[in-house]
Amino acid sequence: MKNFKKLLVWNKSVELALNVYDIADKLPKDERFGLISQMKRACVSISSNIAEGASRRTDIEKARFTEIALGSAFELETQLIIAKRKSLVSPEEADCVLQEIVELEKSLNSFYRKLRSGL
Repeated sequence: MKNFKKLLVWNKSVELALNVYDIADKLPKDERFGLISQMKRACVSISSNIAEGASRRTDIEKARFTEIALGSAFELETQLIIAKRKSLVSPEEADCVLQEIVELEKSLNSFYRKLRSGL
């Protein structure tokens, strides 16, 4: 799959990134080098790794980049939980994006299994 833009999992990850940026931009400015930076890097890493994996020749390589994307999703989930527990983001807004992250993690797991099953 060379055209990563056709992948549902990539499209979901881009939508998630847009939502995370909206949340991150509302965080206190003293978190600029902490949670804001970490959250933005993690959410961009998800879609970036999916795209990079799509350029690889073998399903093993594609699966590896999918696994890295999943790791970034788990990082992002953790960071958002911390922001929520520190009351840096409203519980409603955090829960909505956390649900989106969990759904993406499920999709990434499914995509990973599909890639690995072809081996």
